[in-house]
Amino acid sequence: MRVFQCAVMGSGGVGKSAITVRFINGSYLEWYDPTIEDSYRKQFSVDNQPCLLEILDTAGIDQYLTLNDMFIRESEGFVLVFSLCQRDTFEEIIRTYEAIRRIKLPEGNQIVPLVIVGNKSDLIDEREVDSTEGEKLAMDWKCTYYETSARTSTNIVPVFEDIVRQLRRSDLIRRQERERDPSHNKRRRMKSKKCVVL
Repeated sequence: MRVFQCAVMGSGGVGKSAITVRFINGSYLEWYDPTIEDSYRKQFSVDNQPCLLEILDTAGIDQYLTLNDMFIRESEGFVLVFSLCQRDTFEEIIRTYEAIRRIKLPEGNQIVPLVIVGNKSDLIDEREVDSTEGEKLAMDWKCTYYETSARTSTNIVPVFEDIVRQLRRSDLIRRQERERDPSHNKRRRMKSKKCVVL
């Protein structure tokens, strides 16, 4: 079974771990002690097809830019989370997206599998970011936008179903490109050859 990998990224305190844990086991984290990273796996079905999703929760890495770059390189898809109650966290995902484009797009991809998440939708009176702002950003980046609440479990599953659909579509596009370009496999074999001088 194909293992899909995605990283959940965003500023500290936006609910990255709460969203991830809510999806993995259905429970809500009221309080979380961030480590540098946690990795979770969950097998579930998307569109009646089983899949295994490996989720890298990047809680606690916000201050480590080199680690951030490493997680971007290793991940295939991204869930960028901001808090609807903190405008600066919305601006932070824009900087994260720029880092993703810098690292991932030189590999020849045109679009990176990506979902934008505005979390804490249950805190209506504290909202600082309007829905239209998230929707416009998603339109500009050609991805999808969800408003979630880890506390009430609103839109949690759709976020991860969406990233799996995008990862599958990305696999299909790569496969079609290889079939159209027979020299691609030859170039890959040539790249994989190594020489050691002793």
